[in-house]
Amino acid sequence: MKPYYEDTKSGIVIYHGDARTDEVLLAYGGIMLTDPPFGIGYASGHHGTLPRSISGDGDTTARDTVLSYWEDGKPALVFGSWRAPRPARTRMVLIWDTRGALGMGDLSLPWKPAHQEIYVLGSGFSGPRTSDVLSFAPVQSMASNGRTHPHEKPVDLLQHLLGKCPVGRVLDPFCGTGSTLVAAKNLGRPAIGIEIEERYCEIAAERLSQEVLAL
Repeated sequence: MKPYYEDTKSGIVIYHGDARTDEVLLAYGGIMLTDPPFGIGYASGHHGTLPRSISGDGDTTARDTVLSYWEDGKPALVFGSWRAPRPARTRMVLIWDTRGALGMGDLSLPWKPAHQEIYVLGSGFSGPRTSDVLSFAPVQSMASNGRTHPHEKPVDLLQHLLGKCPVGRVLDPFCGTGSTLVAAKNLGRPAIGIEIEERYCEIAAERLSQEVLAL
């Protein structure tokens, strides 16, 4: 597959394609950090310029197909929801505390959703032994505030997660608008992203081409 975007200096590459059909490309990753379709048929109630949902979210087939290619024991961190079955081989569940900002949820209940799950697979993780609850503010909910994807994850959370991953090339087979790749680039780590929607590849490439200027 020909790269959609490539920066040889940072080692960041984006491919426009379907990760479910490219087992060979997935083998180039050493660590997986990804936010796949959860499989819960989510549709945002906000009517704005961002799409209300993403493709492949009707079930966990996309996530599970990609993970079936992933070598047993290789480290992976995979976002998800309690509303869908956890991936096979999950060793631990981290909780991303979104600080109260994650939609309205079931209005018949006196609680609102304020977390997502992150599944830990494989081995090789290291670093200080800290809590399994990670408190990071989410990206602002509207495109007018800078959001580029309906399920965009904050770069600081992704950098925190990568900080406990072993050395190696980072792989995000559902890279969306490239937040994982931006986090990897900020940490000086090579990374591969695969995205099925070309409009998101375009945004990711634009984000990654913006160099950070030294103060």
